[in-house]
Amino acid sequence: MSAGELLPGTPAPMHVWDGARGVRLAADTWGDPRNPLVVLQHGGGQTRHAWKHTGQQLGAGGYYAVSFDARGHGDSTWAPDSDYTEDAMVEDLLCVVSAVGGTRPVLIGASLGGITSMIAAGEKHLDAQALVIVDVAPRVESHGVERIHRFMTGRPDGFRSLDEVADAISAYQPHRPRPASLDGLAKNLRVGADGRYHWHWDPRFRPDLRDPFALEPRLSQCVRALTAPTLLVRGAKSDVLSAESVEHFVALCPHAQTIDVAGAAHMVAADQNDLFGDAMRGFLARALDRA
Repeated sequence: MSAGELLPGTPAPMHVWDGARGVRLAADTWGDPRNPLVVLQHGGGQTRHAWKHTGQQLGAGGYYAVSFDARGHGDSTWAPDSDYTEDAMVEDLLCVVSAVGGTRPVLIGASLGGITSMIAAGEKHLDAQALVIVDVAPRVESHGVERIHRFMTGRPDGFRSLDEVADAISAYQPHRPRPASLDGLAKNLRVGADGRYHWHWDPRFRPDLRDPFALEPRLSQCVRALTAPTLLVRGAKSDVLSAESVEHFVALCPHAQTIDVAGAAHMVAADQNDLFGDAMRGFLARALDRA
């Protein structure tokens, strides 16, 4: 099951692998598979394409980068049992690492992907060589989370045109200029049987029912248990992760490094890709002793 027909110009995935519980996962890769594995996990409502530039940079920099669509997102299939829990996401991550024959991966996760990374590493589901957690932590800001929820659930009837879609994105991300071309929207949309444009994600992935605050005890325990080199990246304009939340993270994980990316909001890599990429590659070079 999916949101509808692909729009012309939507990039096909390089790979499709078996995930957990009957889900198929679409993925792209960059670099030599013999190099250190870096798994990139996007946020809720995003797709693997959010990491394209980062993946290309990592591949060119001597890593093997893998970015995959989370279950119910992008070109991955929708969960037949509507299971979009954190545990199902962790199982999918393990399937991806197994599919590429990886050991001791570096995990880079934004928002939802960061939650998956914290649980996977903190609960020892896998042995992460290093972690980069982007704009999420055990404690998050309610108003920022609620704004994401409103955006993701706000148009169940879809859109009449790509201009309507662009208007909705601009209202949600006023700090970004409205795109001059609408062609790039194709990968985030599907055309439904009603002829209207719909977001790519499964509407059963209900962020309003995924209480991030209920996760705080579990995530706090996970962060306390982290032993791998860890970098927490915050968008300086983020309304999801506050400076106080960063301080709380460091209190739980004293060896963690932190950085604020100027000019970036919650979607840090998309807002300031070059600044984010430079900080991340520098951290990985030190963490993996590749300086």
